[in-house]
Amino acid sequence: MPIIKSAIKKMHEDRVRAQVNEKTRAAYKKAVKAMRTKPNLGTLKTAFSAIDTAAKKHVIHKNKAARLKSHLSHLTAKTAVLKTAAP
Repeated sequence: MPIIKSAIKKMHEDRVRAQVNEKTRAAYKKAVKAMRTKPNLGTLKTAFSAIDTAAKKHVIHKNKAARLKSHLSHLTAKTAVLKTAAP
């Protein structure tokens, strides 16, 4: 346990920040999982929003966000091609 007053405050800040980051991380992971199970434009939009929020808050790196968005958009494109090819 920290003894110095500033260290106690820092520990409290870190705990609060960790909780906020965990909520953001869980939100983007849930959105990505939903997109992978049911790929359509609605879930794609939700996933993009959650990924952008996580990148903006520095929970994930901006390049990881771009990579995730690219993979998800390719997934949507594949399902669109499959739907148009099937009668």
